[in-house]
Amino acid sequence: MDYIELNCKISDPHIANDIFVAWLGELGFESFAESDDRLLAYIPVEKFSEEIQQELNHQPFESFTFEYTIGYPETINWNSEWEKNYPLVNINNRCVVRAPFHKAIKGVEYDIVIEPKMSFGTAHHETTSGVMRLMFDLDLKGKEILDMGSGTGVLAILAHLMGAASSIAIDIDEWAFENCTENFARNHIKNAKAMQGVAQDIPNQQFDIIFANINRNILLEDMHYYVSALKPKGFILFSGFYEGEDFDLIRQKAKDLGLNFCRHLENNRWVAAQFKKQ
Repeated sequence: MDYIELNCKISDPHIANDIFVAWLGELGFESFAESDDRLLAYIPVEKFSEEIQQELNHQPFESFTFEYTIGYPETINWNSEWEKNYPLVNINNRCVVRAPFHKAIKGVEYDIVIEPKMSFGTAHHETTSGVMRLMFDLDLKGKEILDMGSGTGVLAILAHLMGAASSIAIDIDEWAFENCTENFARNHIKNAKAMQGVAQDIPNQQFDIIFANINRNILLEDMHYYVSALKPKGFILFSGFYEGEDFDLIRQKAKDLGLNFCRHLENNRWVAAQFKKQ
């Protein structure tokens, strides 16, 4: 299959690249790689259209500059590209998140295998790893879990490895639903269900612990759905927003809905925060 390569130069790439990967994925780009200060995105030639190019010319993120060139690379060995650009992730020396082509690490407490079909949702980002670090201090044994904005399902998978009884993982994107289902099977996770949907599609049941790693605006808009689905004395872990104003807004909204702030972690301005329902 022939691909088009989008060679992107984005301001503040450490923060912006993950945002643009998610957006380009919605436009139909299938694979991504980082090279020096560039983000490379690939889409099959037959899927690229004038409409997509118009979207590229009017990118929606005013906080970042975005320049790109289009090229036609030679046939790409995607397995080789993934291996070069997809290192395994070690969380607190307790959990390793790796691709199928990585060798297992002996002695690790939790070993998670994620197929890298996209460049996000694989614990590489500070938001995902931050939630995972908060999880280590929770008792998940026998707990019922809801994972909102689940992506690859890595948080729900870790919850099960830590003893969770059941989980429901919900994401709006079809690719995430399919990949999450595959990753549940790949990691031999039982009593876990992946769903394609939004907050309004949360099943009519109560959960002991909820993960919501999305973004500030969606968290503020949908937080009341999460709180309604959380058992009294249950915990909810939020991430996907920055320290400062974002975090202040999240804390105030959580307080208004009866959540008590417990603690938070910060890495490269990204915040993961833990709250408890009264």
